[in-house]
Amino acid sequence: MSAHDQHDAGHSHGSFGSYMIGFGLSVILTAIPFWLVMTGAFANPQTTAIVIMAFAVVQIIVHMIYFLHMNTRSESGWTMMALIFTIVLVVITLAGSMWVMYHLNTNMMPQMQAMSPHDMSQMP
Repeated sequence: MSAHDQHDAGHSHGSFGSYMIGFGLSVILTAIPFWLVMTGAFANPQTTAIVIMAFAVVQIIVHMIYFLHMNTRSESGWTMMALIFTIVLVVITLAGSMWVMYHLNTNMMPQMQAMSPHDMSQMP
């Protein structure tokens, strides 16, 4: 019995077809947001950001299913606990990053918000 045979404890390692489906979905889920930004498909930048975030969440799910082989049956639910922990950490990280960037922009650049486009062209 080889080392690879002993490693397999009843977990699915995926097939070439499932990896290709995951790869195809990943490419599509990357290309669409790129196209949205490059073409300016949405007039409102906030709408664009929300749509891109939604594509990012879907892409995370695709990666977990097709590449990490996560499901509710494997390893007696430990992968689900790891998933929940990861989601909590990602939400804290993203929310904290957005909060910091918003407050840095607001507090460090107040004169830029009050200036007109004509005033900005006069800056050295």
